[in-house]
Amino acid sequence: MEPGPGASCAISLNALLTPEQQARYQAPDRIQDILRTTKSIAVVGLSADQQKPSHFVATYMQHEGYRVIPVNPRGGTILGETVYADLKSIPGQVDLVDIFRPAEEVPAIFDQAIAIGAKAVWTQLRIVHIEAAEKALAAGLVVVMDKCLMVEHERCSGSLHSAGMNPEIISAKRFP
Repeated sequence: MEPGPGASCAISLNALLTPEQQARYQAPDRIQDILRTTKSIAVVGLSADQQKPSHFVATYMQHEGYRVIPVNPRGGTILGETVYADLKSIPGQVDLVDIFRPAEEVPAIFDQAIAIGAKAVWTQLRIVHIEAAEKALAAGLVVVMDKCLMVEHERCSGSLHSAGMNPEIISAKRFP
């Protein structure tokens, strides 16, 4: 097969957003700014189940030095942190609200993020709600949608390789 567009190039990995929406809600400079300035992340829908994506992402972000604040109506403790029932119950500043809930729940979560003075809201892969995003933008929040926070952190920090996550096994270093 010769170089150039083929079947694999025709697949849209971001079919939920138009190119214009991708530019509005997935701009690399805004993503980098969020990751650089954020100190606290409220993870809405964080699960205590270690096999769930929300737990995996939150563990990674906590390991990278961010304060992770679990939000789940079940309460308890996750990752050594008190779990809050909703965003309004969190004492102190929340910089970023990361959402692992269905799209139909996004408007109410964005409204809470606006009410508590969060700086940014982020919906994980395949979670999109344009009307809620526009309302949050109008309120002065930065909005990222349909992106994985962990993957974007890895990409911005240089630890995401072209083949995916860095397994720290493959290296270009020559053996003696």
